[in-house]
Amino acid sequence: MNAPEQLEVELLAFPKAVPDLRRAARQHLGAPCADVQLCATELVANVIRHVGEGTPVRVRVARSGGRTRVEVTDPDPRALPVLLQAAGDDESGRGLALLDAVALRWGVDQGAAGKTVWCELGER
Repeated sequence: MNAPEQLEVELLAFPKAVPDLRRAARQHLGAPCADVQLCATELVANVIRHVGEGTPVRVRVARSGGRTRVEVTDPDPRALPVLLQAAGDDESGRGLALLDAVALRWGVDQGAAGKTVWCELGER
């Protein structure tokens, strides 16, 4: 039986939801997927930090044409991610830098009902 082309998970953005999300991504892809798990985790962590714990989010992971796309949608169109240059002793500000380092590209799609932050990863 073939796996569905797309994993879609709706959850409330709490730190305790992240391990289940990472496990679901690995099960869906059927192989180790540390970069996919990292990106999904960082995007959900940004929602927790900048929009608020308990925010409803939809996470999608889809593989197509040798690429994997990770999307995290939340209801706040205003809290946009910003790529920062964290100093060595900064305790935050590295999440998007990590995502930027492993992803081929990433961006934000805004709408009246919220935003979707996405990234695309190549096969390794």
